Amino acid sequence: MTSSSSFSQDSKRFAHSHPEGFRADALMEEDVAWSHEIDGERDGDQFDRSDRAALRRVVGLSTELEDVTEVEYRQLRLERVVLVGVWTSGTVQDAENSLAELAALAETAGALVLDGVTQRRDKPDAATYIGSGKAEELRDVVVETGADTVICDGELSPGQLIHLEDVVKVKVIDRTALILDIFAQHAKSREGKAQVALAQMQYMLPRLRGWGQSLSRQMGGGKGGGLATRGPGETKIETDRRRIREKMAKMRREIAEMKTGREIKRQERKRHKVPSVAIAGYTNAGKSSLLNRLTGAGVLVENALFATLDPTVRRAETPSGRLYTLADTVGFVRHLPHHLVEAFRSTMEEVGESDLILHVVDGSHPFPEEQLAAVREVVRDVGATDVPEIVVINKADAADPLTLQRLLRVEKRSIAISARTGQGIEELLALIDNELPRPSVEIEALVPYTHGKLVARAHDEGEVISEEHTPEGTLLKVRVHEELAAELTPYVPAPAL
Repeated sequence: MTSSSSFSQDSKRFAHSHPEGFRADALMEEDVAWSHEIDGERDGDQFDRSDRAALRRVVGLSTELEDVTEVEYRQLRLERVVLVGVWTSGTVQDAENSLAELAALAETAGALVLDGVTQRRDKPDAATYIGSGKAEELRDVVVETGADTVICDGELSPGQLIHLEDVVKVKVIDRTALILDIFAQHAKSREGKAQVALAQMQYMLPRLRGWGQSLSRQMGGGKGGGLATRGPGETKIETDRRRIREKMAKMRREIAEMKTGREIKRQERKRHKVPSVAIAGYTNAGKSSLLNRLTGAGVLVENALFATLDPTVRRAETPSGRLYTLADTVGFVRHLPHHLVEAFRSTMEEVGESDLILHVVDGSHPFPEEQLAAVREVVRDVGATDVPEIVVINKADAADPLTLQRLLRVEKRSIAISARTGQGIEELLALIDNELPRPSVEIEALVPYTHGKLVARAHDEGEVISEEHTPEGTLLKVRVHEELAAELTPYVPAPAL
């Protein structure tokens, strides 16, 4: 196991006794001199430049197994990876949390995480992401661990990928490619597969590689063919790019057709005035578990990132008998690739078109506030900022009580539940009942027994306050929308004289 990335106690004591040997995080450039007047007055430990710029090992990322037979079996089917991240802002803990999440993503994709390193920089290196010197050190780590893949915690440009691969001599992928791979594994529906394929092609297009100018070219124009060519024609890589663009255009048309079907279903629900509730939240926060608990939907539940991608819409009922739909959406993650946000926009519109959002957050996570912020950023991207939100703090049975109290105090419209044990579910249902929009018209009507469909619609589309069966018909006192109120108006009893 590698050593910790935090500084030793000896170096901290040295910092207190020799402050002139340490520099502030802001002074990262080589040509900036240390000044006693300016730097001598800084508060706290001042880290030495060489220590700040070092490649740090991150503790707790190795997933090597103890049992030899199990190791041999997993090595046959799993890629062996080393993770690398660039720490540009925040604390050391923030950088290590981000890399720990990348490790969980890598394991979900089917990789064996051997090691993880971070480097402190003002910004990623334009050529190799971590700088040429640190790339050589990373090569030593790869050789030492026997890894065959390096995963970078960020989106790398095509040039960065090529240059880093040239140095480390193994395959290099970035966070975006990793998430796309997970989505490709987990997509099951036709729409989900099409959306993932579109996102993958958008990512792949600028990263296609050829064999330079040595590639053969297609023959150019000319009526006779053969020697009658008028130009070099397309290279192989240009042909590949053109074909990918054509496939992307076809995929967009298919997704648009699927979107039409989804919109028709949504309009049908709106026509019947059925309220809709969307479950949104960070991946692995327990959205599918909550959907199963509320509706018995039977959706796959697994302790893995992005275990379910395909949206599921189920019918549910409030304690007062009001019908509504509950939609499970794709999970979000920090730095969700914009290719995915664009490709899954039609699916994420379920959030924007809903009447209420249940924002599920993992209460047992060490930093749930970061999950809340990441999800709200994506919600803003899909234009759902005006939809009312209830923060549902899941996994309350495994959460730290102090964390629960902090979240409940900060988030005014929040509730703590456990989808696994059922804790707080009744209170959540009552809260949903109160928050859902109510029909605007209250009416009392005596509906003849020959018009039983109106009574059924009043139950399905409205809120029945009282119901009484009389010799003349069903006496209803209901709260309904304007269209149904107009149909019930002829049956309003005449006022008593």
